[in-house]
Amino acid sequence: MTLACDEHEGTDFCERRLRPPTDWLIMSNEFTFHVTTTRFDADYAPSADSRITTNFANLARGEHREQNLRNALAMIDGRLNDLIREENPSRDRYAVELDIVSASVQFTAAGEDRVFPLLEVLDVVIVDTATGERHQGIVGNNFSSYVRDYDFSIVLPAATAAAGRFTVPEDFGALHGLLFDAFLESDAYRERFTQAPVVCISVSTSRTYSRTGYRHPVLGFEYEQDAYSLTDEYFGRMGLQVRYFMPHGSVAPLAFYFRGDLVGDHTHLQLAGTIATMETFQKIYRPEIYNADTPAGEVFQPSLDHTDFERTPVNYDRIERSQLATIQGQYTREHFIEPHRDVLDRWAADQLVSTR
Repeated sequence: MTLACDEHEGTDFCERRLRPPTDWLIMSNEFTFHVTTTRFDADYAPSADSRITTNFANLARGEHREQNLRNALAMIDGRLNDLIREENPSRDRYAVELDIVSASVQFTAAGEDRVFPLLEVLDVVIVDTATGERHQGIVGNNFSSYVRDYDFSIVLPAATAAAGRFTVPEDFGALHGLLFDAFLESDAYRERFTQAPVVCISVSTSRTYSRTGYRHPVLGFEYEQDAYSLTDEYFGRMGLQVRYFMPHGSVAPLAFYFRGDLVGDHTHLQLAGTIATMETFQKIYRPEIYNADTPAGEVFQPSLDHTDFERTPVNYDRIERSQLATIQGQYTREHFIEPHRDVLDRWAADQLVSTR
């Protein structure tokens, strides 16, 4: 059967749309990766398998869920149009469509815990309402991971308690990095996405950032950190490097973790889609930094203790999310790490040998 692309759709997006939309598998000796997608819109409701600490899932619970979602989506569209002003005089030309991409691991051996949710990210499509054209954005927004919860909420506190001081294990994040890399190399990922993900998150409150002389048309002013943070090193285990930018109209730099060339591999529209999406979420759950009244200067020290900021019209329970991260770290230990420890250790050792 032959399907025709809409004349307004770009070739890459059209080819992606005509592929089977969900449920890709990649076989390995020990497990498979499995991918599904869920539309994130005003009608979104978290599934039973979704990480309850995932930021978009947190917004979609409680009595204000529908208004939360509408407000968040409107903020994203508004910010995108503010960033892309060319031939957009009324600031309403573009709209963002978001899909939640959920990746799980399915072990080949039988057992109660054969399937485990690995990670979730948002995928972006940008709609040009003037022409009808649909542009593929960048996947990786709002990256969240059960294994990351386990590492930061279980492994790190245990190592610190045993040493009597803050201690980072030598292999901290190694398994998570190998799983992430294997997922990106899998058919499950490659059949759906043609580019590596970009993970955009908040800057670290433990570091100081200084403005450089470089300014990108969309990403804005570039900053450099005084030293690598634990998060920088953790994402480094995932094969991701980091750059920091404060876009036009922003009040604080964002951290962009990526492979390849952040500037050269993506269009201005794609970068704007990521900024609009992630800056909106950061304004919601870190308003002290990203919805502050005073923008970052030449030197910037992020802090959640600042009082000169405005809250957004979106309800978000940051304390609850922190508590749930520990619960989900324990869940990961009980249903992923412990039941499959031998398989994971053997697989990880094979991966390390093959990369040497």
